[in-house]
Amino acid sequence: MSDLFSHLSLRGVDFHNRIWVSPMCQYSAIDGVATQWHDVHIGSFATGGTGMIMMEATGVVPEGRISTACLGLWNDKQAERLRPIVDFAHSMGTIIGIQLAHAGRKGSCLPPWSDHPMASKEEGGWECVAPSAISFGGKYPVPRALSIPEIRELVVAFAQSAQLAVKAGFDLVEIHAAHGYLIHQFLSPISNQRSDVYGGSFENRTRFILEIAKEVRTVIPDSMPLFVRISASDWLKDGWTITESVELCKLLKDVGVDLIDVSSGGTSSGAPVPVAPGYQVPFAERIRIEAKIPTCAVGLITESKQAEEIIRSGKADAVMMAREFLRNPRWPLQAAKELNADVKWPNQLLRGKG
Repeated sequence: MSDLFSHLSLRGVDFHNRIWVSPMCQYSAIDGVATQWHDVHIGSFATGGTGMIMMEATGVVPEGRISTACLGLWNDKQAERLRPIVDFAHSMGTIIGIQLAHAGRKGSCLPPWSDHPMASKEEGGWECVAPSAISFGGKYPVPRALSIPEIRELVVAFAQSAQLAVKAGFDLVEIHAAHGYLIHQFLSPISNQRSDVYGGSFENRTRFILEIAKEVRTVIPDSMPLFVRISASDWLKDGWTITESVELCKLLKDVGVDLIDVSSGGTSSGAPVPVAPGYQVPFAERIRIEAKIPTCAVGLITESKQAEEIIRSGKADAVMMAREFLRNPRWPLQAAKELNADVKWPNQLLRGKG
């Protein structure tokens, strides 16, 4: 039997396999509202045998989006438009979650195919905020440092978005605390040089994510899993480290987080990241063992045997894939054949099974 295609249960949710779709920005929303592109994009994964789909980074406030064309979840209109997408995934027997996010100093961009990177006020852009007034560099402007009342308002915003996610029918929510976006900006001493209760010590730098996780946990059903995506390392000498990640994950487990989605990097464009197949898997393994919490591995996982080995050897509880799903939205159907595993095909596609 294939371990990759075995079931995994978290709280009240049963995942029928451990191949999950990673959240991938599509830059195709209008005023934060999903479009027909999202119907087809997510629908293609739902028909492909995956155990779970995580919808893209979704801003909890308008200024929390990465770009002017990113999804948002701060009003009922956005939640109502997501409902048909969720319903279709469920009709295919697919679990679906949504990643709640705030871009912080890496926001107010235009879609990556635009002829210039940053959105002007006339193009719908906004003033970016961060823990400290430190630019990410390059094209990015210097952000405004958040006040303590503003930080507390954002904690509430994450909880309100989580409530809207429940209303839209999602099976789980993930808090995006990775890739150099706002929560990660608080965690990393590279981007957080505050001298108040949200800066300096490990306890202070982790305060924001722990407050968000606690608040979100209180407003979603007890049966709903809560994930957190982290960057386990900044890959820089003076940055956030894997040792700190392990300690953070112990605290996240204590406040009701069910799984850590383990990525890395993003806080600095110049970090020497040793990109290679499975290069982030050791982080997921260490957190799983030392923090004693389920983990998901990500990062250049492309082959069925590679994914099978990660699960079978206990390095992670699930794998998330991105680029491979863009190339082949029905990759799990192919992987099942290669691993002699059983996976349910949609009736409409059965002619391709042989």
